[in-house]
Amino acid sequence: MNLLFQLFFDFFKIGLFSIGGGYAIIPAIRDQVVILRQWITYQEFTDIITISQMTPGPLAVNTSTFVGMRVGGLAGALLATVGCIFMGVVITVGLYKLFSKYSYSAYFKEMLKGLKSASLGLIASAAAIILALAFFGSENIKLSALNMSSVIICMTALILVRKTKLNPIVIMILCGMINVII
Repeated sequence: MNLLFQLFFDFFKIGLFSIGGGYAIIPAIRDQVVILRQWITYQEFTDIITISQMTPGPLAVNTSTFVGMRVGGLAGALLATVGCIFMGVVITVGLYKLFSKYSYSAYFKEMLKGLKSASLGLIASAAAIILALAFFGSENIKLSALNMSSVIICMTALILVRKTKLNPIVIMILCGMINVII
C-alpha cells in the first residue's frame, strides 16, 4: 500500500508543479521515477515517453498511467493518473475564475508572459534529455558514446519529413524497423 501512496503523491507533486504541458513535464517525471525512486530505467523511461506520444491523450497523463502500471499494476496506473491530473483540474478552474476577473490587468498579462518563458525553458530541457538518451544512451554526453546510427536515422527521418509527402507515422515505422535491423 505504501508504494501506491508514493505513486499517487509523487505524481500529485508532478502535476502540481508542472507548467507548460506534456513536454515540459518530462524532466520532472524522469527525476522522480528514474533518478529519485529508481522505479524504472532510463531505457524504460524513453520507451514509455515514446509510447505516450503515440497513444491518444495528453503526454503527462499517458506517461503517468504507463509508469503507474509498470510500478503498481492497475491500481498504480489509476492512482498515478489521478495524482497527475488532480491539481491540474483544480488549478485550471481557479485560473479560469482569475482570468475571467482580471483578464484586462497589465500585471496579469505580464505574469502570463513569464509563465510562457518558463514553459519554453522546460520544453527545451525535455528535448535535450530525449536527444541525449537517443544519441548517447544516457544524459551523460560523451563523444565516445555517440550512437552514429541513431544520428543518421534521425537526420534521414527529418529530411524525409521535410522533403517528401510521406506520412510521418510511416517514417517512424521505417526508422524503428531500420533500428532493429542495425
